[in-house]
This record gives sequence, structure tokens and C-alpha cells, in this order.
Amino acid sequence: MSEISTGTGRVVVNRAMSLDGFIAGRGHAMDWIAEYLTPDDVPEVMAATGAMLIGRGTYEVARRMADEGTGYDGGAQFVLTHRPPEEPDPAVTFLTCGLEEAVATARRAAGGRNLEILGADVAAQCLRHGLVDEILVYVLPVLLGDGVRFSPPSLGRVELEPFGNTQSGAVTTLRFRVREQSRRGLADAVGDGGN
Repeated sequence: MSEISTGTGRVVVNRAMSLDGFIAGRGHAMDWIAEYLTPDDVPEVMAATGAMLIGRGTYEVARRMADEGTGYDGGAQFVLTHRPPEEPDPAVTFLTCGLEEAVATARRAAGGRNLEILGADVAAQCLRHGLVDEILVYVLPVLLGDGVRFSPPSLGRVELEPFGNTQSGAVTTLRFRVREQSRRGLADAVGDGGN
């Protein structure tokens, strides 16, 4: 993973995925990931990450996992939600603004390091708006059969440029850049209302 830099401030969709394309199992279960991958397995990624922008559903799952001792810490954490919880979480900043403002806020907090995007819905929205620079995928040796897909069918086609793949134990890591023409095309389609 020598391609990782700590000074470029890229927006990176970060995913662990089953071989059959699921990022979470039935009921949004993600505990299966810790069987193959922990933050200690990816120190360069952790060092390059300055902040995370997370969807509310992923936040709830991560909170349950942290209660069980399998949490993940990647810098300042921002949760984009329509409904902040009644009870505040001192480790998280809840954002109720628009997507682009949320990304800009989290990028500032990242301090020149990468902003990780976690959560199926928020990642799809960021891709749809042309806000993602890279996609980092850990392919794990498991078939889940059902769950949350890597991307929703409504996302449409996104052109990617592969620039890295490594094998470490049972985990295959794939890295892609989102092609600039694809980013512009997606953002233009959103601006035109998808017409």
C-alpha cells in the first residue's frame, strides 16, 4: 500500500466487501469483517486518514461494534443525518447540512489528510455528486448471500482507473481512482436533475 500519502487530502470511499459484493450482511451486520480485517492490519490507511464522514446507519452499527470492543478510529468523525440522536456522542459531530457542505466540513477537519467516506448511502451520494477521488476495497474471503450491496442500482455507471492491488493473508486490497470525466459527468447529471 505504498501509494497512500498523508498530505493530499483525497476523498476516499473505504469498503470491506464480501466476494459476492456485500458491504454488510443481513440486518446490516458487519461483525464478520473483524474476522478478517482490523485497523491494525491497515496502519498506512489509518495514518493517511484525518477524518471520516459516516451515514447514520453505519454510525449505529459502528457504535454497537465499539460497545463490543471491535470499533474503528480514523480521526474526527462526522455523521450526516436528518435526525441527530437525542443523547449527544462526544466523539462525533452530527451534521444536518447538505452533502457538499458536510464533505467540506469534514475535509477541513482532516487537516490535509484523507477523508474516508463510510456508509452505503452517503458514499453513493458522494459518488453521484462527483465528490469522490478514490475507492479502496478490501475483498474478504466470504460469501454472504444477502445484505447491503456495494452500491445501489440507482447510482449508475462510474468509470474507475485501477492503480493498486495487494494480497495480505486472506484479504485482497483493490484501489481505484474515479476517472475525472466520470466525476464531472455524474456531477453534471445531478446538477441537471438527472436529465
